[in-house]
Amino acid sequence: NYLLGVGRADCTGPVAQVPLMGYANPEQVAGGLLTRLYSRAFIVADRDDSRRVVFVSADIGMVSQRVRLEVLERLKSKYGDLYRQDNVILSGTHTHSGPGGYFQYTLFWITSKGLIRPSLNSIVNGIVKSIDIAHENMKRGRLFINRGTVENSQINRSPFSYLANPASERSRYSSNTDKEMVILKMVDEDGQDLGLISWFAVHPVSMNNTNHLVNSDNVGYASYLFEQDRNKGMLPGEGSFVAAFASSNLGDVSPNTRGPTCANTGESCDNPQSSCPVGGAAMCMAKGPGNDMFESTRIIGHNIYSKAKELYEKASQEVTGPLSSAHQWVNMSDVSVELNATHTVKTCKPALGHSFAAGTIDGAGAFNFTQGSVEGDPFWDQIRDQLLGEPSNETKACHKPKPILFSTGEMTWPHPWHPDVVDVQIAAIGSLAIVAVPGEFTTMSGRRLREAVRSEFDSHGTPRMNVVIAGLCNVYTHYITTYEEYQVQRYEAASTIYGPHTLSAYIQLYRGLAKAIATNTTQGLPRGPEPPFFNVSNLTLLPSLGVERAPANKTFGDVLQEARRQYRGGEVAEVTFVGANPRNSAENATEHNFLTVERYTNTSGSWQVVQNDASWDTRFYWTKGSLNRSNVTIQWHIPRGTEPGIYRIRYSGHYKKRLSIIRTITVPFEGSSSAFEVTAP
Repeated sequence: NYLLGVGRADCTGPVAQVPLMGYANPEQVAGGLLTRLYSRAFIVADRDDSRRVVFVSADIGMVSQRVRLEVLERLKSKYGDLYRQDNVILSGTHTHSGPGGYFQYTLFWITSKGLIRPSLNSIVNGIVKSIDIAHENMKRGRLFINRGTVENSQINRSPFSYLANPASERSRYSSNTDKEMVILKMVDEDGQDLGLISWFAVHPVSMNNTNHLVNSDNVGYASYLFEQDRNKGMLPGEGSFVAAFASSNLGDVSPNTRGPTCANTGESCDNPQSSCPVGGAAMCMAKGPGNDMFESTRIIGHNIYSKAKELYEKASQEVTGPLSSAHQWVNMSDVSVELNATHTVKTCKPALGHSFAAGTIDGAGAFNFTQGSVEGDPFWDQIRDQLLGEPSNETKACHKPKPILFSTGEMTWPHPWHPDVVDVQIAAIGSLAIVAVPGEFTTMSGRRLREAVRSEFDSHGTPRMNVVIAGLCNVYTHYITTYEEYQVQRYEAASTIYGPHTLSAYIQLYRGLAKAIATNTTQGLPRGPEPPFFNVSNLTLLPSLGVERAPANKTFGDVLQEARRQYRGGEVAEVTFVGANPRNSAENATEHNFLTVERYTNTSGSWQVVQNDASWDTRFYWTKGSLNRSNVTIQWHIPRGTEPGIYRIRYSGHYKKRLSIIRTITVPFEGSSSAFEVTAP
């Protein structure tokens, strides 16, 4: 028995003008909202509350070092030494449709337009708030673990790299992806459901790089379905049951199960270069199982959800035993790895290879700098001059056979471009070991790491540990391939920033943590070098929020394009309003709902909210016009089976108003469509 607490809090942030984090495509800028992003926190304490472990899964691309340092600082000022770097794991789901701009290392500023304080703040605040809620709701309960196979939801997107691994190793596995899902079920002592964590390796890239609506992708849809199922009668994002679908070793795993085809000809481009005869790599895109990306997201998300639900309902293996956690900071650019008694190798200063710029079949071409677009911007001009700096001979030799595109470890203006100091961390909850990794391990890298950690526990008297990898934790260091995959230099290998021996170094480090936990010597682990905290307050190329205007004879929230009088289930109700920049709302109101769908109830003579902007059935689009005007279009994709009746769609926002030359204020407003009828399909 343990003390358990679960919590969920909004971490969406600004949903307009901010670049989305994931595909590194500067054109992919937020222009609305499909569904809210949440941080989900789980706290486990032992019976006498002497030890605690916190696991957080947030609907963001990855946890950045800046996010982690700020969260830990906030927790320390609030709770003292209760929550620390060793017992708090922060993991990102790896959605590619969340706001960027929450990084302190320069490389990530290029595609996120710098450091965007409102984006960083909403993530930090959401994570801390979810932990607060879990902390305040601790109760006695039990944990159960279960595992099973998820079919039809992944492909390996670098199969030619995978094939470079030894045949003897590959023959031990039936697939080139890890199909296993591990779930942790939490109930209170009366058997009431509290929450679930699922770990499953798949990229949340069912929404592709043409999408402009903020959302949590396939794993977020799985969370939504599970929470809606358990929190009966509650709106999305409400209710006490919390279901996290966390990332794992997803480095080379795509949900786009129909595989790569040439967008222009429809032919397969499943070749070592992922290239098309006409149009090259940019034309080679993988498609999901649906007719469009929204449907693919739902199909993959539903597959993941239904397996988790089955495993949750059947879970009978109880998790018992002590809690423990181990953490170290490591300078990953300088780790010596003993491969065997006679052979020692080293990691390298970070660098990205040429194939990094090619992208993947889930999203081609990062950093497509076009000629002439950096003119006259001193920030970019200096960065461009930095780019022309040649990698040192030492770095070139260390990374072989990687041809270096960006020698980020040797670029320090205005701050270092990549981290040197990285977190390695394991938390053990009885027989469950959560290995928190700072990036994207490929399928085979993850298998090797799990096996190494398990055998380390075995050899120190702690057999039969369930070892799970939690991905995208604590600091982002791109990819980790095996040594053999690294030789092939596809995207994942080019993005293995600490060189060919990165995986061996991590295996050595995590073995050390596992040994310390198994032998109860975690106090003796060296802390390692503290990561830097750069003094960057707000450095951004985002347009500033100016005073806004409504068209003549109209005011904010007025309807420009009305809904129809009548709809059937399966149709789309759409309304366009005089709008204002949604960033105003993110910066002035937390937990702001941009829209509601309301149903008229005759009995009470009042309108009742049936959907909000966290629903996957609603879409909120913001379009900037000229003369400081903008429009908002709200869609409700009416599900078949929606209860017939009278409905309306409401919009609420904030606009900026000038009071004097030096003072502007933010004014809330709302608008509503006319009533319309929904009839049975």
